[in-house]
Amino acid sequence: MPLTREFKDTVMSRVQRDPEFRTELIVEATNAFLDDDVETGKALLRDYLNATELMPQIAKELGLNEKSIRRMLGPSGNPTIKNFARLLKACSKAEHVKLEVCSH
Repeated sequence: MPLTREFKDTVMSRVQRDPEFRTELIVEATNAFLDDDVETGKALLRDYLNATELMPQIAKELGLNEKSIRRMLGPSGNPTIKNFARLLKACSKAEHVKLEVCSH
């Protein structure tokens, strides 16, 4: 089921005003990736980057073109594990979050 524009606008608005929500997007993107749900992980990172407007900064930091990152995180994108990990690291750094794997 496609998301409505209103829902996306609500998410984007919350990302811009709520640092904890931004952090959770990064954590959930990581968890999705580790659970082999790459599509959800890509979508969450894409939402984070679009809402925070950090795409130019992250692209520069990683030495990648913004369009390449957008394609990588798009519905038909297929990021390498190296690029996905680098993106997660850069996003978590921007939010001052340390990602760790914990077993339950």
